[in-house]
Amino acid sequence: MPEKYTVAFLGLGHMGGPMAVNLVKAGYPVTGFDVVPAALEAAQAAGVPTAASAEEAVSGADVVLTMFPSGRHVLDAYRGNAGERGLLAAAKPGTMFLDCSTINVNEAREAAALAVGAGHRSVDAPVSGGVVGAEAGTLTFMVGGEDEDVEHVRPLLDVMGKRAVHCGGHGAGQAAKICNNLILGVSMIAVSEAFVLGEKLGLSHQALFDVASAASGQCWALTTNCPVPGPVPTSPANRDYQPGFAGALMAKDLNLALNALKSTGVAARMGPLAAEIYDTFAAGEGAGRDFSGIITDIRNMSGRPDGAEPDNSRTSALQDASGGAPPSAARSAAQDDGSPE
Repeated sequence: MPEKYTVAFLGLGHMGGPMAVNLVKAGYPVTGFDVVPAALEAAQAAGVPTAASAEEAVSGADVVLTMFPSGRHVLDAYRGNAGERGLLAAAKPGTMFLDCSTINVNEAREAAALAVGAGHRSVDAPVSGGVVGAEAGTLTFMVGGEDEDVEHVRPLLDVMGKRAVHCGGHGAGQAAKICNNLILGVSMIAVSEAFVLGEKLGLSHQALFDVASAASGQCWALTTNCPVPGPVPTSPANRDYQPGFAGALMAKDLNLALNALKSTGVAARMGPLAAEIYDTFAAGEGAGRDFSGIITDIRNMSGRPDGAEPDNSRTSALQDASGGAPPSAARSAAQDDGSPE
């Protein structure tokens, strides 16, 4: 491929849009497309050339980069759906398919098999870093694919992010992503519970932070995304929990982890419970709030620090989450959000 190979960028939402802009700024010939008119218009306004259809964008491209809400979107786009020709058929032979969506591991492997079977190449590279990282070009990519293919797309990843870790073969990037976010979801719940407990015991937020951040309780959920305002001025808690990383996306990722736990027979207890808790959070206003806002639900279950009674409607919802099936509303909200963390 030429040094600045042509890129078809499909999925120009909150994450994909800024990523495409960074490729354009780096001198890559990019043609974007999104089924959402507002996303398409925003990308155009930011300087990303666009096509009238996905097929038009893909035609002649060296790399097809997809950033979609779910695995079903990726597979349908690759194969074609509702009588439309799929991306694999529309692309020229030997095209590199680089999927940066966050999807099930088995779906990533199926997508790779479809691409390779159609005479193309495939790499999965889900991202971490949120919208801020997408805009700043500081994302971390967790990458799965053949060595040669990963090195082939590394120049693109280096433009859009600050780190790209080759985790193994096809699907390994997705595996690393869901394992990482399983840790993150569980740890944020634990940190939030600790702060609410500290409130009940008369500890100030700053005192608990000063101890835990320098002791064995130290973790990213505490030191970077602290769920209470004050100790970490840049955390979403200081902006009324504006994301950041939305609760709907954490619910989505934890359900991907839950699928993997079930399929592999891992005797997990914390992960499934965290998935249920975040499903409930995302079924309401938490869908559009930062995932660290889960602390507000924990307070509502516990009674507020000033002695006020808890919000019974929120308490009931969380109590239901401890033993029931995850609400489908949260899953839908997460899958409909085209901005993977």
